Amino acid sequence: MSVLSEVTASSRHYVDRLFDPDPQKVLQGVIDMKNAVIGNNKQKANLIVLGAVPRLLYLLQQETSSTELKTECAVVLGSLAMGTENNVKSLLDCHIIPALLQGLLSPDLKFIEACLRCLRTIFTSPVTPEELLYTGPDHQTILFNHGAVQNIAHLLTSVSYKVRMQALKCFSVLAFENPQVSMTLVNVLVDGELLPQIFVKMLQRDKPIEMQLTSAKCLTYMCRAGAIRTDDNCIVLKTLPCLVRMCSKERLLEERVEGAETLAYLIEPDVELQRIASITDHLIAMLADYFKYPSSVSAITDIKRLDHDLKHAHELRQAAFKLYASLGANDEDIRKKIIDTENMMDRIVTGLSESSVKVRLAAVRCLHSLSRSVQQLRTSFQDHAVWKPLMKVLQNAPDEILVVASSMLCNLLLEFSPSKEPILESGAVELLCGLTQSENPALRVNGIWALMMRKLSTEWLNSLPKNMAFQAEQKIKADILRSLSTEQLFRLLSDSDLNVLMKTLGLLRNLLSTRPHIDKIMSTHGKQIMQAVTLILEGEHNIEVKEQTLCILANIADGTTAKELIMTNDDILQKIKYYMGHSHVKLQLAAMFCISNLVWNEEEGSQERQDKLRDMGIVDILHKLSQSPDSNLCDKAKTALQQYLA
Repeated sequence: MSVLSEVTASSRHYVDRLFDPDPQKVLQGVIDMKNAVIGNNKQKANLIVLGAVPRLLYLLQQETSSTELKTECAVVLGSLAMGTENNVKSLLDCHIIPALLQGLLSPDLKFIEACLRCLRTIFTSPVTPEELLYTGPDHQTILFNHGAVQNIAHLLTSVSYKVRMQALKCFSVLAFENPQVSMTLVNVLVDGELLPQIFVKMLQRDKPIEMQLTSAKCLTYMCRAGAIRTDDNCIVLKTLPCLVRMCSKERLLEERVEGAETLAYLIEPDVELQRIASITDHLIAMLADYFKYPSSVSAITDIKRLDHDLKHAHELRQAAFKLYASLGANDEDIRKKIIDTENMMDRIVTGLSESSVKVRLAAVRCLHSLSRSVQQLRTSFQDHAVWKPLMKVLQNAPDEILVVASSMLCNLLLEFSPSKEPILESGAVELLCGLTQSENPALRVNGIWALMMRKLSTEWLNSLPKNMAFQAEQKIKADILRSLSTEQLFRLLSDSDLNVLMKTLGLLRNLLSTRPHIDKIMSTHGKQIMQAVTLILEGEHNIEVKEQTLCILANIADGTTAKELIMTNDDILQKIKYYMGHSHVKLQLAAMFCISNLVWNEEEGSQERQDKLRDMGIVDILHKLSQSPDSNLCDKAKTALQQYLA
């Protein structure tokens, strides 16, 4: 304790001088403090403990302070920020950011520069929350509206390389996922030349690698934002080849990572770009080198560089998985080439259990992309029992991995997948049912989708005798309702997320198929199902949701005993009548299916049902609809009317 007292006592006079009534002595005190803290982390920590930061910020913001004093205060604060992460936290706690941002309004360039340097130091620290400065589309728009594009554009022709690079980086950040900015950039002229043409010149081989990469990013982001066509020469002949070059093993690790990730983003939505990339410079084989780096015979002689690369080699694997995922997103031949690359499936399986969350996520995405291939599901995926490590991933992973892994598992549950039965036997459906209770809507959707796969995967029933097949399918439906629980099913039917609601309606519609199954389910859950249907038809839902709900009613109307739940519910009957006269043909057709099933005259009680519906005015509506210009609607109405005549 005494040692600490001595240390802080030796620093106290620096802080005391900041409170001197003589402005000149205060200025000299700040200058002496600046010299004392340079390269001395202990001194920096002492001054922070002694309360130097609030006083420096006070002096920096005082109108009576000279510009020179304000500048020196900003320099000292910047020096303190260059110390430990705890120093930065202390500065943030004293609300340094607003004070420095206010300083940017000064007319004095030296003071502005000191504030900017300090801000840069603070924002490059990992402990500084990004939201304190501009991040996201809203902030891109604020910068855009304040003339950022026009003010930065002329800097691209600066004689200083550093200035040109910073301008280029600004444009890449402004254009990222921002159509408004990107569409403007396409038409900006700098010295009579359009901005995209300047970017193309900057990604030529004779330019520094950093400049090539950043220019390629600008053009990539503008393309993805819809400002440049994917078949434009500047993308196909310039940007794409430049990014492929960056993947070469001659490039530095960080260049290879950035090149592969930017290329993955560029080609992700476009099958033609995927095909071009796959045959450019043997890219698919080139990416295999990302998994062998650094090799035992590495050409790296710089020990520091080798140490750095060993620590960051996982970033290469992550980038390779991302690019493979984009390359194989659509084309079957490309997927086969990727899987046939040396030890590819083993590398993906290994990637699923890596310690880095980012590598695991990229590996799952790659696997998900390749799992869209029916052929590969039947061969490579089965040979490597991919479902086993995937099940492990699903046991304990962050949501971002769970979303992709559960989507991937749904593919493995498809009827033609040989992995389907072992997955089901290992408890996958129960696991995915648990996802329907997640707070993440994408996970709820995947959980429901998995249940639909379980219900739809019934081709094997065809090989059984009819009675056995019927019993087996009924058991599957009962298992689904048990695994999901009816309470959860009805919670999902009132879910605020549209995708979740649509998938749940689809599942319920599948469960309510085959008459005896309809009657069985409605006998135990009819009251709750009818209540849910009523709420949806009364709610503010879109056409697709209401159409799917009316189709569920049509299935219920096809039951033998279940249809009575509709006939005894006047509220539901009035709703069906209302949708028969709706302005949207889809809803009219769905309502017509309900009526057709209710009036079918070959079934017991049809006369009473027909009479009740006639009294409600349904026959009059059928006559009107039989004159409809829509042929489908017209035919359905005529068929229903014939049931009355038979």
